[in-house]
Parts: sequence; structure tokens; C-alpha cells
Amino acid sequence: MARILVADDEEGVRSFLAEALEYEGHAVTTAADGDEAARLLAKQGVDLLLTDLKMPGLDGLALLRKVREEQPDVEVIVLTAVGSVESAVAAMKAGAFEYLTKPVSSPAELRLTVARALERRSLLNFKAEARHSAGEVVLSWGAPAMGPVVEALRKVAPTQATVLLVGESGTGKEVAARALHQQSERADGPFVAVNCAALTETLLESELFGHEKGAFTGAVAQRRGRIELAQGGTFFLDEVGELKAELQAKLLRVLQERRFERVGGTRTLEADVRWVAATNRDLRAMMARGEFREDLYHRLAVFPIRLPALRERREDLKPLSELLLKRIGEELGRPGLRLSPEASARLEDFPWPGNVRELRNALERAAILADGTLVESRHLYLDPTSAPASEDALGARAAASLEGARVPDTTLEALERMAIEQAIAVEGGNRKRAAQRLGIGLRTLYDKLRRYGMQ
Repeated sequence: MARILVADDEEGVRSFLAEALEYEGHAVTTAADGDEAARLLAKQGVDLLLTDLKMPGLDGLALLRKVREEQPDVEVIVLTAVGSVESAVAAMKAGAFEYLTKPVSSPAELRLTVARALERRSLLNFKAEARHSAGEVVLSWGAPAMGPVVEALRKVAPTQATVLLVGESGTGKEVAARALHQQSERADGPFVAVNCAALTETLLESELFGHEKGAFTGAVAQRRGRIELAQGGTFFLDEVGELKAELQAKLLRVLQERRFERVGGTRTLEADVRWVAATNRDLRAMMARGEFREDLYHRLAVFPIRLPALRERREDLKPLSELLLKRIGEELGRPGLRLSPEASARLEDFPWPGNVRELRNALERAAILADGTLVESRHLYLDPTSAPASEDALGARAAASLEGARVPDTTLEALERMAIEQAIAVEGGNRKRAAQRLGIGLRTLYDKLRRYGMQ
């Protein structure tokens, strides 16, 4: 839910906009002119201003400029009559997020534009959140294997060089990308991440580049893509090895020319972003098989950095476990959680094939099982036969995680399905977090959802 101020001198338009947005659960306040809107803005904070350009007294353009000077974190969408393109262009230059022509074609178009504006606001607010948690963003506590990584990130951060982060699943590639962003000259801009394995090829293209209204079935309004939302900041392509051939070619063009078009559009847009990519796959081997473009690889791997597996940085295990447990305690509303000496020793002896992600999952499960603030060795489930997550490993883990539970004899596939259903339920339908909880890749999870008809 967002706080939205609607300013328009036509009562019918105000009512339509307010009702459409309140239907989505937003808290909407209305103003009959620019002067009233300015007074309301001075009294109360809002997330988004939706204003007509032509109003008595303070007009929409003057109101927009006032908001940009006094409350720069507020996103603004302007309304303009059909044919007043010049006014809309002036508003965009003054800092408006987007404009809509009156009458607005449908509540769906309005809600979609508002959703995108609010999404951009949350992305721009990452800077403040990152600074607030800067003391907690630690890449290493002195492990020799991490020394070159920390030094490489420190040296490349102030430049505009494209960085390729390589490492096993769960080694913290996104954490490293965020640290790179925070240390760069683009720290004031947004950090935008896209997981290339999480979306179908069609959806991923629209997500990256955006689309024009009518570009395909369901494109009811123009939509800005993630690259556009990342302007002035850092764009993080996670699991870039999952890109299909056609999208590889389109991405190569953006990297080469620093420009792109929305799907279904003809207007060329600038791509003012710092590129960071990550993969857990061997891109050179994929190149040899013809699965990954060699020219794209060389564009991405300007400055490659390998993140070591957790088993290679044993000195970080204890402080990392303590930090993760602290965060888990805060999330569970149980501050003060700590590890017993025996539990800490067990963690240090384990190989952690799933790396930091597996460590966090184990700690979260142990924290839930612990009655008080002390997490003991008996609360930890560490599978001694654990191996790097694969399709077969999930079924074994599902069975092991249900050990001791009263379930009837059933097949491994049924247990696996139960584990998936439980993980998705616990994560509120978020499949990325469900895959992390299960210790498998997102693509593996999608394959299993299709196999079991769980779409």
C-alpha cells in the first residue's frame, strides 16, 4: 500500500482516479487544485503525486518543480489532455516519472503506471537502505581466499568496467554486486537486479527492455523495462548463462551501443548503467558447445572475479554464522539468538556444498527448533551425505527433512512434492526464496513444478 495524492480540478476525474487506486489498497488523498495539493504535501508525506498539468492557481508543472525541490523522493505522474504533447515533454524534463493522457483509457492502465512509478521509488530508496545497513555488509572476516576478491572489488568499483562474478550457487554473488555498487560513483543511483533463469524468454525480454502499448497480448499500457529503471545506477544480470541465443544477441547490442528499444517500439533509448553479471556455469565450456556467444562473453568478462566456495574460506564461517543468526533472530522476532560451542564446531566441520545459502537455511531451521535463545548442536540438521544441489538431491533432502515426522510410506517423488509445496507455502508463494530454502536452483524448481503439474 502506498500514500498517493491526486490533484485535479475536475471532481469526476479525481473520483475516478481515487476509486481506481483505492481498489488496489492505496491510501489516496485528493486536492482540487495545485495550491491545495502544495498545502497537503507540506503537511503529510506521500509516495506518489498524480497531478493534472492545467489547474487554477499553481499549475501542475509548477507543482512538479516544487516537489522536485522540496521532496525529491516523491514520484510524480502528470495528466495532460490529448494533443498537449509539448506540455508532457516539459513535465518529463522537469522530473516526472511518466505522463498519462486524459481521459485515462482504463483503470488497468492507471494502476500499471502507478505500480511502475512506485517500483522505481523503491529502487531509488535502495541507497538509503544500503547506507543504513552498510555496517552489516561484510564480504569477509579475514579468510585468505577472500582477500583477492575484496581487493579486486575495491579497485574496480570506482571505474565503469563491466564485471563478471563467477562462483558456485550460493556463494554470495549478489552480495558482492551490491557491495560493488555501494563503493562506486553510482551509489546514488538504483541497484536493479534481474534473474535470467526466473522468467521465460518472452517475459524476460519485456522485463529487460520494457514494452510499448499493444506490443503483444496483455500489453495494455507502455511499460519501462529494468534497464530503463536502472538509469544512472547499476544493472545486475544474475545467472546470465541461462540466456537464450536471441536474447544474447540483443543484450550484446545494448552492451556495445549503450542503447536499446522497448519491445514493439521504434524510439531508441540510452542505457546509462554500470553492468555487473553473475553465473555459476562455465561460460567458456558453453562457448565451446555453441551455447553462449563468444563476443558476448568478452563484453561481460572485462573484469572477471571468482568468488570462492564457503569450504575455501573456513575463517569466515563462525563470524558469518553469527551474523546470519542475528538477522534470522530479527526476522523471527527473537533477538539475541546465539550458537553453543558445540553447534559452532559442527558448522565449521561441515563441507557446505550449498555455500552461504545452505548455511542460512540450516541456521533458520535450527532457530525455529530452538526453544530459547541458544541454538544447540541437536537443533542443526546437517546431512553428512550432502552434495551440491541437483535434481536427485532434492528428493533425498525432502525425505531426510521429514525424518521423524508421522507420514505414511510413500514414494520419493511424493515426498519431494510435499517438500516443494511446504517451501512455497512458507515463503508465501515466492519461488525464488522457496528454491533457496530447498537448496536447489530456481530452474530446477521450475522443472519440477512442471513435472508434477504444480503450475
